Amino acid sequence: MVAFVGIDVSKAHLDVCVRPSGELFRVANDEVGIAELVAKLALVSPALTVLEATGGYEAPVAAALALAGVSLAVVNPRQVRDFAKATGKLAKTDALDAAVLAQFADVVRPEPRGLDDEQTLELAAMVARRRQLVEMLTAEQNRMRAARSDRLRKHIYEHVAWLRRQLKDIDRDLDVKLRETPLWREKEDLLRSVPGVGPVLSRTLLAELPELGTLDRSKIAALVGVAPLNRDSGTMRGKRRIWGGRASIRAVLYMATLVASKHNPVIRAIYERLVGAGKAKKVALVACMRKLLIALNAIVRDGKPWLQPAPAQDSC
Repeated sequence: MVAFVGIDVSKAHLDVCVRPSGELFRVANDEVGIAELVAKLALVSPALTVLEATGGYEAPVAAALALAGVSLAVVNPRQVRDFAKATGKLAKTDALDAAVLAQFADVVRPEPRGLDDEQTLELAAMVARRRQLVEMLTAEQNRMRAARSDRLRKHIYEHVAWLRRQLKDIDRDLDVKLRETPLWREKEDLLRSVPGVGPVLSRTLLAELPELGTLDRSKIAALVGVAPLNRDSGTMRGKRRIWGGRASIRAVLYMATLVASKHNPVIRAIYERLVGAGKAKKVALVACMRKLLIALNAIVRDGKPWLQPAPAQDSC
């Protein structure tokens, strides 16, 4: 009998549902509990196990299951919520969430992902920490501008200076981590060969998009959330919009595309053509985001750096 497993992850425990048997059990989200879970799933041999990305609490169990050879997919929580609503499951408990995840695994069959090894998890944590530092730095700079007393402004200034030092340190650590790993170094060099792609985007893609270079253009665009989706019903034709996907990657990709729209000849030409055709600038930028991502996906897939297009020659 083919089995599918859903795991609802929280900080303290893991609720597990096995489908179609309906077996439910809970283990602690620590080394002992995860080892117990791995042993139990070894007896079940599930065709697919699904759990949600929960901001880091899923990382230890996902890594352990991957090392144990369990077919695993870590999915966007919004996908599962939408699935639950579509199937009429509105009640919410940890056990019910695990059951919904198991049903999602059985019905939707998301593509299993080879989970990150220890070094990739470390890189992902460093990239996440860098993002946190940037957010804190931005917030403190805004507070400094709004401060009404010199004493308070001085205190905030000192914290801003400390955050900048921390950001500089983690950038250095990221560079060391990437350079000491030949595969990452090779991939980063490939990504950085594209005009407009800097260290922030390349490192974010390496840490948070390990599927880059392994999926086709449609799937990679949908995974990041830059594939426009229809919003039609009956005779109504809504605007196509992007949503879902990995927001942290999309935010960094947007900033890189702003640079590429000025300094990358291919992306600039696409942007200018779309704006010239009457498209809104934001719509044109989103289209360029998708083009840039697809180009990066192809570069990593083929292992070949960016080739600057040859300038057009006048005909005689």
